[in-house]
Amino acid sequence: MEASGSDSGFNKMFKVFKLDRFDGSNFTRWKDKLLFFLTELGIAYLLSSDLTAMPEPTAEDSDEIKAARKKREDDEVRCRGFILNSLSDRLYDLFRPHKSPQEIWKALEQKYTALKQGTDRFLGMKFFEFQMIDGKSVMEQVDELLVLISRLKDFKVDVSESLQVAAILAKLPATWNDYRKKLLHSSEDFNVDQLTKHIRIEEESRKCENKYAAETSSKVNYVESSKANNSGKSENKAGKKRKFEAAPKENSSNIKKGPCYTCGKMGHLREIVDFVRDRKMKKMLDRRG
Repeated sequence: MEASGSDSGFNKMFKVFKLDRFDGSNFTRWKDKLLFFLTELGIAYLLSSDLTAMPEPTAEDSDEIKAARKKREDDEVRCRGFILNSLSDRLYDLFRPHKSPQEIWKALEQKYTALKQGTDRFLGMKFFEFQMIDGKSVMEQVDELLVLISRLKDFKVDVSESLQVAAILAKLPATWNDYRKKLLHSSEDFNVDQLTKHIRIEEESRKCENKYAAETSSKVNYVESSKANNSGKSENKAGKKRKFEAAPKENSSNIKKGPCYTCGKMGHLREIVDFVRDRKMKKMLDRRG
């Protein structure tokens, strides 16, 4: 593999610079990161369009010229290896036949710069159609819009500062209508940085308010649920109280049939007969007395 002796150091540098391997998308971003990476390594000069070619070696070359030629050759090997290793496996195989870093770089620019044709119109349409939604961080969506504006600038489409501010305000979600009106009626002039700062503070404030409201609602629901449970328990206890039923009244079906064993008559109890007899005896005694 190319530049295999420096693979370990290359991977460490990748982590430090957070350089993703290029897979065919976001060429401009990858190109800028890689150029910075190669500049730090001191070999980005090889990709310059006005790079002077080294003269052919001759017997009269001084040690200084020989050393410069040797350094150029070593730098080209390193630069070619770093560029190839920053590509995905598919693109690595595609651009590997090119023998110099300059050839690889020109081939990449020709292929992926040509793909940009018409992209500026597509990005412009995307910019006008962009609309923030509820349920997603507003600051994340503001960043997405600013990235879109940055990509438009790559295509020489300039979006002024005041237009960026107006676009951010116009594209805020529906739940931010009151906040948007407040800023529109404000006499203060905002730039993009100031506006994003205001929005960040507002979003954090809303998060805190929603969290407090949710916690309060949860506590209220818990108290109401506890009261309902206690009320239910009380009703259950009241419902479980022992009920004393009155003894069943005797009816005609409970009266034993047959003659009274005191008077011999049918259809009455002995107690009734005894009561009547006692009353008669009492009256007779009262008369005698």
